[in-house]
Amino acid sequence: MNPTGGREGISDSERLARLRLIRSENIGPVTYHGLLRRFGTAQAALPEIPALAAKGGKRRIQLCDPGTAEAELARLARFGARLICHDEPDFSPALRAAEGSPPLISVMGDAARLTQPGVAIVGSRNASAAGARLTRMFASELGEAGYVVTSGLARGIDTVAHEAALARGTVGIFAGGLDRPYPPQNKPLMRRIVDEGGCLATEMPFGWEPRAVDFPRRNRIVVGLSLAVLVVEASLRSGSLISARLGGELGRLVFAVPGSPLEPRSAGTNALLKDGAQLATETADLLQALEPMARCSSSIREALHPDELSDPDEANADERARILRSLGVAPVSLDDLILHSSVSPSTVHMTLLELELAGRLERHSGGRISLLP
Repeated sequence: MNPTGGREGISDSERLARLRLIRSENIGPVTYHGLLRRFGTAQAALPEIPALAAKGGKRRIQLCDPGTAEAELARLARFGARLICHDEPDFSPALRAAEGSPPLISVMGDAARLTQPGVAIVGSRNASAAGARLTRMFASELGEAGYVVTSGLARGIDTVAHEAALARGTVGIFAGGLDRPYPPQNKPLMRRIVDEGGCLATEMPFGWEPRAVDFPRRNRIVVGLSLAVLVVEASLRSGSLISARLGGELGRLVFAVPGSPLEPRSAGTNALLKDGAQLATETADLLQALEPMARCSSSIREALHPDELSDPDEANADERARILRSLGVAPVSLDDLILHSSVSPSTVHMTLLELELAGRLERHSGGRISLLP
């Protein structure tokens, strides 16, 4: 077997180049896809990045060196894991269509779980006995119905959901590297997930200690892999509400379990119901709503993937100046930027790529962009 987990169509050298690309300075998912769209391959893109960054105003940009990327691939192989690129068959179609989807993920276990219809179950780390009982019911019955339960391996509701779904296969997403499980108490559970046919995945490199900012990114993958999000228990300040918000942004169904107004752990779920989340008191509530989506996987609306856009054109000095004048610190939509600057969409895309490589661009929810102050 190919030690880097290669698949037909992506050579070992291209896989290494793609890893270098996403691990380089100022390159996130949007810029990564823009570079592939512009140059066709990561191998062709890497030598061109310094010149592009210079056009955006940055004199030097730090690229991930080959040795670092090779070491990461070797550690993946020793760990029994592999790297999956966004355009490979094992990469989740639902996650691929999600805005901000990671271009590469490291996976350990049965990667086929990523392509099966899934439901995210999230909730309080300080779960009540009733919340844990409900979570076991939902997770086990969803598994019996053919859905993969996805969660973030946290204490409380996440842990109960994974445990209840072990028999049917569950997916756990890390906020850090695969060798930095969090919380450490769940290491035995993580081992069981892999041993019993489930899957662990992350977008972060080996050795990456999870930070507070990494957990919303983890939540985005949890939600992106799923057709729906179920919040069992959540306080008003719970991180699970971030998952619910992401579910709405990504077009997923959002369900919440109601609770007593006197129970702080139900304050967040009750608020979600007031805001339009669907009521869930039994698994049938989810199955009825999910049935049309499960019959036709294309019912998750595939957002236009960056690789499907036309090749971007390089901006001349006048066009670049108009784009920069049209940008400011207030976020604007791409459509508004194109309209106001009177520059072609492909040229605007190329200029934004240059600005992002130079560290001058900030991206916001809903695809809006702004210049950094």
